[in-house]
Amino acid sequence: MPQKCVHKGCGKMFTDSNEECVYHPGPPVFHEGQKGWKCCKTRVLTFDEFMTIPPCTTGTHSAVDDTPAPEPKPTQDVPDVRSVEKAEQAIPPPQARLPVQSSGQTTPKPPASPAPPEDESDDPDTAVPASATCKRRGCGATYKGGNREEEQCVHHPGQALFHEGSKGWTCCKRRVLEFDEFLKIPGCKTRARHCFVGKPKTGEEVLSAVRSDFYQTPSSVMASLYLKKIDKASSTVVFSDANTVELDLRTSDAKRYTTSLPTFAPIEPEKCSFKVLGTKLELVLVKADGTSWPVLRSDEKHTGEIIQMGRAGRV
Repeated sequence: MPQKCVHKGCGKMFTDSNEECVYHPGPPVFHEGQKGWKCCKTRVLTFDEFMTIPPCTTGTHSAVDDTPAPEPKPTQDVPDVRSVEKAEQAIPPPQARLPVQSSGQTTPKPPASPAPPEDESDDPDTAVPASATCKRRGCGATYKGGNREEEQCVHHPGQALFHEGSKGWTCCKRRVLEFDEFLKIPGCKTRARHCFVGKPKTGEEVLSAVRSDFYQTPSSVMASLYLKKIDKASSTVVFSDANTVELDLRTSDAKRYTTSLPTFAPIEPEKCSFKVLGTKLELVLVKADGTSWPVLRSDEKHTGEIIQMGRAGRV
């Protein structure tokens, strides 16, 4: 009888327990807005990006969840009663405190971030691949063929919300503490059919520029080009020669940035490297002559500002 693999990042149906499975063996990690898995280094900012982090371990399917439990938080020491009493005695009584003057104005709260757009319905002319999974958040249904008019897609139209340990969705009120329980929160909206493939992109937005910055050491320049959702499979970064980096960056939301980056000073192409992150592309450019770079590109105007060596310390 087919069973569903419970390994994180897999979720496939299987009948042979020796079938190869690619999954995350570690628990999820959410810290200061960043999201990832303890078993690998990738960290992203949005929940949708977190759900697409490629699994890092190969094993076999399992119907028993063997993900290690998160480490328990250290218990706080109970304060000494006498020290608490002394601290309370040091606080002046209410009548001795100065009154608080109110200006009658309240600090406006920042507007909530808008929810990402909900996945549209499937294009009727596009074939649905076997075992495709519904793209809408919180659904997880697998395509089994048959009459699609009888489908019911129960999903979350909002975005994932993680705040002070609680987890939930912006579109409904339920909150839980454990990530596994969060994944089990039933959807709050129903649509007539699932969204397995979506609608094809109508065009590609070409970007003329992206924001960038850099810092340097005596031997290297670390540059960041800020562009969200870069698709690793379709993007290319080529250190073509000692003075040029060829970039062709495509994103999963149909944007494209192409440039031939002329470096300020010569680099050693075979020693340079790059890394694609959730919100940017990071370049490590190894200097060929140890020159200090006042700008990143040779075609940029010099501002006269002295660019520091290394990261800036906190003040």
